[in-house]
Amino acid sequence: MSFAVILVDPQLGDNIGMCARAMWNCGLKDLRLVRPRDGWPSDSAVAAASGAMPPIDGARVFDCTEDAISDLDYVLAATARPRDMTKRVFTPDHAALELRRRGSAGVLFGKESRGLQNDDI
Repeated sequence: MSFAVILVDPQLGDNIGMCARAMWNCGLKDLRLVRPRDGWPSDSAVAAASGAMPPIDGARVFDCTEDAISDLDYVLAATARPRDMTKRVFTPDHAALELRRRGSAGVLFGKESRGLQNDDI
């Protein structure tokens, strides 16, 4: 199973690096960044990745979420807040099963301080 991890408005390079390390531990390397606050590339991301360089080296930067997910057939948005939207909600286990069933998929995560905006979802 492989899927893209899309970070929307990530604030700190350290967090991008830690995400890359977690991705690499799981065999994932498709990292996409939408408007990283501190720019890209990031020395602090490289340091925090602790050698998990494939996601860092292959990271792509996008100006908007739509561009970052345009080639994906299926995208899950991760959020902890209840929303006034008509969207399916998955448990992590069910989400993992759905991602395995899809060919080209991704998981969308929002800014560390506020998560995803409704428009991104």
